[in-house]
Amino acid sequence: MSTIRDMLYRWRRRLFGSYTITDPRPMAEAAPYTFFLPSENEVLALRPGDLAKLIFQSTPPSREYAAERMWVEIVRADGDRLWGRLDNAPIDMPQLRPGREIAFRRGDVIDLRWGENRAVRPPSAPARRHYEACCLVDSCVLEDGAAVHYLYRELPLPPAAGDEPDSGWRIRGDYRGLEDDVIGAREIECVPLGRVLNIDDSWVHLIDAPTGSAYVRNWENGRFEPESAAAD
Repeated sequence: MSTIRDMLYRWRRRLFGSYTITDPRPMAEAAPYTFFLPSENEVLALRPGDLAKLIFQSTPPSREYAAERMWVEIVRADGDRLWGRLDNAPIDMPQLRPGREIAFRRGDVIDLRWGENRAVRPPSAPARRHYEACCLVDSCVLEDGAAVHYLYRELPLPPAAGDEPDSGWRIRGDYRGLEDDVIGAREIECVPLGRVLNIDDSWVHLIDAPTGSAYVRNWENGRFEPESAAAD
């Protein structure tokens, strides 16, 4: 029975479903350390023969995915507007098939590839640093947006197979006015450094400090001071 329901669901979506293309710029602005877009000059250089990656959202929503990121080969350009042919097979969007004409705008592009027919390829944007190494952080920083209060760097843990390496950073959220047992009972998560920096990057200038470093925020001026100096 479930197979019949699934078949009917996909059939209805293929006949009546639609899609939207997500503007990625608000997401990049909200997550500057984990969501990178091509430079403005690169996007302006796109022309027929190049490929652009877009974020597609299904209407009605897909059961499996909030969105699918797929490539489109550009066939026509008119200022800010572009048209192309879908170059991927969607996983759960039966209303879209490879070769379907897609209209979009330059601001929708999340990634790009230059076409093979270019004699000279536009210069690439300077490489941006990625903060993929992991850290241990109080969940209140991630879930509640608590400001970073204290951080220290210890020897990294050995990486598990397939995991990103450990940076050695350990990060505590704002604990002013809290008892030690409350602070110690906080949930801790292992996440990429970029996720923490998206929320509070006031300490990013310290990120290359050596093992053994420790800093605490001076709440009067907002600056991080070496732990020994803050205790004096």
